[in-house]
Amino acid sequence: MQVQTGAVRRPFLFAALLVLLAGAQAAGPHQALYLSQSAERDQKVLDGARAERRAVVYTSLNTKDFYPIAQAFEKKYGVKLELWRSSSEKVLQRALTEARAGRFTVDAFELNGPELEALYREGLLDEYWSPHFKTLPPAAFPRHRHYVADRFNFFTIAYNTNLVKPSEVPNSYEDLADPRWTGRLGFEASDTDWFASIVKYMGEEKGLALFRRIAGQRPQVRTGHTLIGGLVASGEVPLAAAIYNHAAEHLVVSGAPIRWKALTPTFGRPNGVALAKRAQRPHAALLFADFMLSPDGQKLIRAANRVPASSAVETNLNKFPFEMIDPAIVLDESQKWEKLWSELFLKGQALKKGPD
Repeated sequence: MQVQTGAVRRPFLFAALLVLLAGAQAAGPHQALYLSQSAERDQKVLDGARAERRAVVYTSLNTKDFYPIAQAFEKKYGVKLELWRSSSEKVLQRALTEARAGRFTVDAFELNGPELEALYREGLLDEYWSPHFKTLPPAAFPRHRHYVADRFNFFTIAYNTNLVKPSEVPNSYEDLADPRWTGRLGFEASDTDWFASIVKYMGEEKGLALFRRIAGQRPQVRTGHTLIGGLVASGEVPLAAAIYNHAAEHLVVSGAPIRWKALTPTFGRPNGVALAKRAQRPHAALLFADFMLSPDGQKLIRAANRVPASSAVETNLNKFPFEMIDPAIVLDESQKWEKLWSELFLKGQALKKGPD
């Protein structure tokens, strides 16, 4: 496995990225391979990948978590993975810059949902089929099916068990406005897509009224979901309104006095696998997608303390009803929701996104 990490300039504004190319969604040169469901399909993919010898994958998953996946893939198939790893926004920027220059280096992506949606809109992805689709929930597939979720980030509440009594644990988002949480509630500073999803679900008038009441309770606002989890575990923030449940579970397993709970509706961000329309090594790209969605790949995602999308892999991190955050909120409506969020929780300051 070869890993490169990228230091590129500030990401483009999404508004500038979303101008559709003429004929962008036309079929790519590998469509017959990508959509094949023939009896010989799996062997043909494997033989072709071994002839290609490697796959170039752009990902936002951290190197520590991706390394065991790459090792297992290479050992099983004898095909190398060359990874370029950075933030989702920087991966998107690199892929767009290369494509507009006529360079098609990348074969596959493992990336956050909104950035995959942007790549789809730019016509850089192609639809594919995998025998492992049958183990995935409907929420794993966008309508156009040009990428597929291999893992989820679910937003749940989390609380310190030494500071919050069982009878006090919220059962609804409305409970977050209870006066008992004044000065005791925490938010991650950049969760505008979660905020927008809750408001839209409730209806804008009702949802914004709720968040105005919550904002009046002087919640602590910090940057980084991992940091928020640590502050709940330490007791500095007794209750977090939105935290990735896999991050909280990691602390639970380590013995920290923290628990998480899914409220209705629970919203999640998908992270998915996509194939480049102009991949130079299409068989290896498809083999990589198959592996990520297979029980072997999904177990490695679970071992990395993530939430696998497949129902074939047992985990307590997805045993509740959930909805996916609409990527359009991030791509098309971000200015509106960031402005509202900033006015409520950041005193009008610009949004700053930190590491998760």
